[in-house]
Amino acid sequence: MSERNGHMNWRHLLLTVLSGIVLIAIGWTPALAQQVVVVVNGDPVTAVDIAMRSKLIQLSTHRAPTRQEALDELIDEKLKLQIAKRYRLDITDSEVDSSFNSIASRAGNTPQQFSASLMREGISVDSVKTRLKADMGWQQIIRGKFQANFQIRERDILDTLQAGRKEDQPAVGYEYTLRPILLIVPRGSPEAVVADRMREAEGLRTRFQSCDEGIRLARALKDVAVRDPVFRTSGDLTAQMREILDNTQEGRLTAPEVTKQGIELFAMCNKRQTNSELPGKREAREKILQERFVDQGKRYLKELRAGAMIEYR
Repeated sequence: MSERNGHMNWRHLLLTVLSGIVLIAIGWTPALAQQVVVVVNGDPVTAVDIAMRSKLIQLSTHRAPTRQEALDELIDEKLKLQIAKRYRLDITDSEVDSSFNSIASRAGNTPQQFSASLMREGISVDSVKTRLKADMGWQQIIRGKFQANFQIRERDILDTLQAGRKEDQPAVGYEYTLRPILLIVPRGSPEAVVADRMREAEGLRTRFQSCDEGIRLARALKDVAVRDPVFRTSGDLTAQMREILDNTQEGRLTAPEVTKQGIELFAMCNKRQTNSELPGKREAREKILQERFVDQGKRYLKELRAGAMIEYR
């Protein structure tokens, strides 16, 4: 019996030492880890939470926040999670992981590399995923609860366009008729095959002088898919895509681009000027939506704070 108790004591001691090592390695003491700074409707926010959130804000905004800014963000996060639970919103771990992986990809990292870099900064992956979960649920709540506020009138878009228009920016838009052309490249093909297909695409682009004749030339090539016409307007497109299409003459091809399926080009079969689909409408609509979302979110958070039990320790 004494031998068994001795084994258990050693095991307990080992776990205690390991826990202490982990906390010291990331700069936190056990007392700090357990120090509750504020309780939001029964949910605690600790000193460690504030330290990690300060580092996360600094990492994402490149500025050092005040302690109160980090604390306010954590209080808001608790309220967002609580209201999502009240509305029984089910933000799955899979959805959160997908969002986390997308952020990692945009940063040029794998999820594992991104996780490691966060840990090096003293930020736990779980804290980041909790923030993502809170924001994902919050978006659903604001857009669902206040959807009437997100009905954008045409007049609102035009006013925003006019206010932000530069002197050299065109006041007209275009309606485009395009024919997507794909030179198929099987997945896993060596770079030499991709290079050969790119040369074919460039050769087709040189010979392509009109849609009627050019489409026949494209179909004569091996492993080429010519898709049905698609219709786009200046108001639907990003500034980058508008520039590409505006610089493509009618009856010619856009520059070839490597995609997952192969080499893709677009034939400009028709370009018609219009005053109704102005450049920048998409960006203007998104700007208005974002501004309204932020304003409505601030008002609702203020309302939730007023009704919450927030106890500072």
